[in-house]
Order: sequence, then structure tokens, then C-alpha cells
Amino acid sequence: MLTERPTKEMIAEWQEIHRNHRPRMQPNRITGTELIAWLCAQYPVTELYEQELLDMVTLSVKENAHYAEKLPVGTPPKPRAFRIENTGAGAALYETQEDIWAECPYILVTAEEVTGEFFVEGSCKLWDEMFAVRGLDAADLENYYLVAEYIKCAETYRK
Repeated sequence: MLTERPTKEMIAEWQEIHRNHRPRMQPNRITGTELIAWLCAQYPVTELYEQELLDMVTLSVKENAHYAEKLPVGTPPKPRAFRIENTGAGAALYETQEDIWAECPYILVTAEEVTGEFFVEGSCKLWDEMFAVRGLDAADLENYYLVAEYIKCAETYRK
């Protein structure tokens, strides 16, 4: 998860990773429905139905060109929201929570079922793991940052 302003050095590194890995990569992105099923199988979650959260996901998908192009024409977004519980496998996420999330009362995951776009507040580790699990589609593979981030996350979580 990128949590800082990119530097020229970071961008150069991402471009190099893209050059080295992209020729051997194939699209492997799963659907949002599959990603949500994975999340619910891996971690104790409570689904949240707060309209404000669901609207935030919908707007994020519709107003971001990269996300919006993944939504089939005429198909409305299907937003979902979950709180990761601080028990079982979820406790490990809370125990390793990064300092930037110190004020978060809980780990929140919002996701869109059709596109597979997701957002995590409260755990960089969970975002990285979900990014590795979700994978990349053909358009993502042309983006040097997404490829570099995927390689980093996949090396950590797809062993």
C-alpha cells in the first residue's frame, strides 16, 4: 500500500520492475465477489450496511476513470463494507497495525463486487494481501505502478 508521496527514485524503480516482469505476466484478476468471499473465509468480519460507506464505494468507482472502465456499461456498482473483528486471524492484523492507523477504531474494508476495486483503512498489511489475491487484469498490466505493487505484494503473500 502506497502511503507516501512517490519520489522520482520510486517511480524509476517501479518502471524497472515493470520492464523486467511485465513480459512474463498474464491477467489473473479475480472478481470482487470472489475477493469478498476470500476475505470472509480468511478473517472474522461483520458486514456493515451504513449507506454513507456504500455511497463512498459507489462514488469512488464511478468517479475514478481507471475503476469506472472496469464496470460494464449499464451495470450499477454493488458496494459492500466490512469491519474486521479483532479475534482469530483478525487479531494478527490489529497486533501489526501500522502507526498511520493508530486512530482507527477498527479495520474497515470496502469493496465493489463487479470491478473488484477495494479500499482498506486500518491495515496496510491487509491491503497488500488483498491486492496480491485480487491480481491484475490486462489494463492493470500496462500500468507500471500496479505491476510493481503487485509483484511486491505477491512475493510476500502468494507463497
